[in-house]
Amino acid sequence: MAKYILFDGKNTDMWTTREGAPINWKINDDGSMTVGNEDIVSTVKFGDAHIHVEWKEPDMPDCTGQAKGNSGVYIHGCYELQVLDSYGIENPKSNDCGGIYCMYSPRTNACKPALEWQTYDIYLRAPRYNEKGEMTECARATIIQNGICVQNNILLHQATPGGITEGPVKEGPLMLQDHGNPVSFRNVWVETL
Repeated sequence: MAKYILFDGKNTDMWTTREGAPINWKINDDGSMTVGNEDIVSTVKFGDAHIHVEWKEPDMPDCTGQAKGNSGVYIHGCYELQVLDSYGIENPKSNDCGGIYCMYSPRTNACKPALEWQTYDIYLRAPRYNEKGEMTECARATIIQNGICVQNNILLHQATPGGITEGPVKEGPLMLQDHGNPVSFRNVWVETL
């Protein structure tokens, strides 16, 4: 078991662009970083893990849907856990906050209003493969948002759109998505299990 601090407010050394270059996300005075003009990928890859991410939605009262504080946390670089200002939505869908994009809607809406810090605690069981390299069990995840279980032991049988891998992987990085909105992140870490 190892714990990797991916972002603690001091520097972005644990991140690169998709191409492996240094990133240009801004570190703010409060120790957070705000989305720049590119997706960022952790230099650490992991299998089974507890992943912790904190984020804050910008206040965008004139925007709706996917244009309102859109970003994503890509587990293993291939499963998108949606980040969006979905506060107040009664029946959230898979493209709302807490959803696995195009796969699973959250069990409930656990969102806080824009400008409040929110948390994801993601418990991932990586896919299993046999000696021939064939997947014998797909990945599973349980996701706690702001202390509320929004995904319970779900099966991640395929990659979601927009990731850095075409399919499930035994080990992968964390990717934070740039979707053109100034979402901020802080206190990002991975503990291998």
